[in-house]
Order: sequence, then C-alpha cells, then structure tokens
Amino acid sequence: MLQNTKQTTKQTTNKWPFNKYEFYNKAVQSAAEDVKFYRRVYKKIRKNKLPVILREDFCGAGALSCEWVKLNSQFKSCGLDLDREPMDYGRKHYISKLNLDQQKRVALVKKDVLTLNLPAADIAIAVNFSYFFFKKREILKRYFDNVYKSLNQEGLFIVDAFGGTQCTGEIEDKTKHKKFIYYWDQKNFDPITNEAYFEIHFGYKGKKHKGVFTYDWRMWSLPEIREIMQEVGFQSTKVYWEGNDNKGNGNGEFRATEKGEACESWIAYVVGVK
Repeated sequence: MLQNTKQTTKQTTNKWPFNKYEFYNKAVQSAAEDVKFYRRVYKKIRKNKLPVILREDFCGAGALSCEWVKLNSQFKSCGLDLDREPMDYGRKHYISKLNLDQQKRVALVKKDVLTLNLPAADIAIAVNFSYFFFKKREILKRYFDNVYKSLNQEGLFIVDAFGGTQCTGEIEDKTKHKKFIYYWDQKNFDPITNEAYFEIHFGYKGKKHKGVFTYDWRMWSLPEIREIMQEVGFQSTKVYWEGNDNKGNGNGEFRATEKGEACESWIAYVVGVK
C-alpha cells in the first residue's frame, strides 16, 4: 500500500540485515491484483476497449510495471523514478524473472515527472500515495497537467488516496508476517497544513528496525484531487471507494461511487478521464 516516494533517497540497501524491498513488497503490495483493477476500470469507462500502455510514475522497483506486461502479450509498460536504487532492485529481482518477450515490453527510466514530454500512455498511475510528496498546490497541478498532456486520446489517470479520523493522530499499526513484523507509524499531523510524517519499521529476528522507509507528505483530500484534475483538462473524474469485510475492515474491492463513508480509515482511487 505504501511506497518510498522521495524523489531521491540515500543508498541504504546494505544498512539493514534484510532486504528492505523484499519486505516492503510482501507487506504492502498486491501488484498482480492492482493491475487487473486498472485494466477493468479502463474497459468499464471505455466500453470494453483494451488499454495497451501503462506508465507507472514514482515506480520504485517497478512491480506494477512488471505485472502489467504479464496480462497480455501486447501490453507495454514504463516506470519512472528519480531513485536508481529501487529501480536497480526491480531490474534484478522483478524484470529478470519475466520471460524474454515480457522483458522487451517493460522499461524503468530515471526521469522527473515534473519535466515535459512524459512517455505516452493509455493509463498513467501514481499510486501508493506517491504524489503526496508534492506539498504545494501549484506543483501538484503542474504534475497533473504533465500527465494530462502525456495521455493518449482516451487515456486515464489513476491515483490513490487515504484518510479518515485515524489519520489525524499519532498511531502505529502492526502486522505480523511469516519472517518479519511490519509497522506503519504515523508520527504527527498538522491540521493547518495537512502535512504528516510517516515511517515504516520492520521487526526482524527479535529487533525492531526503525525508519526503513520515511514519508514526509501533504494529505491531499479527494475534492482537491478531483478539482485539480478538472482544472488541467480532464473531462470528468470518478472515485472508487473500498468496501468493507464482515469485520468492518477494508476488503480490497473498489467500486465507483459519489458517496463515501465517515470512517476511521479509508482508501480510495480517483480516476481522471481524458
């Protein structure tokens, strides 16, 4: 769910007694299911037309880009990031495991998403709340405008967002996995600026390793995101809200709606329709 979204990061892979990208992938990503959701949304909105090119902005290790090319022998993907370290990890551990044909259809590129002439795409995604890195409205609008201009004629722009009353306080969640413990730690929240600071910790072999990934974000609201999308030219926007399981927790299934729920914690997607 959450990804290291800093435009630049220190080369810290060897700092930890474990592979931080492996733990991150196991703890918070569901790339294989996520790309199916993107394809399904596109086909729903574009009346069964098939998207071919996916661009993954702030791609990190590029797990989504790799899963996309597995869906169809015609699909292509491009991941953009400014940090070479996770991309190098993705090339070694994700792209290398694809077959030769799939490898030819995926690329990870070092590029700033604020520069003009981003690679064209049918679907552009900025997920794992990566664009929260942009704290100023004019900067976020500049990025959204770049995306709009880069999309093909019937392109979609998909971003995710999260919020809820739980996200305005200091809280640490813990999830146990087979080899490690995953911690999502919200350190603070400033209601004047909507800025918040988060950290991911991992518990491994009896020790808690703190600050493996850090996030200094602005919590953008759904109305703000939709308004900026429409300001840069998107014809419409849609919100896909996560449903609940029988225990009241998120079930990972997202459906289009114009009415949300005032809950402690929520996750949603916003889709900009060109």
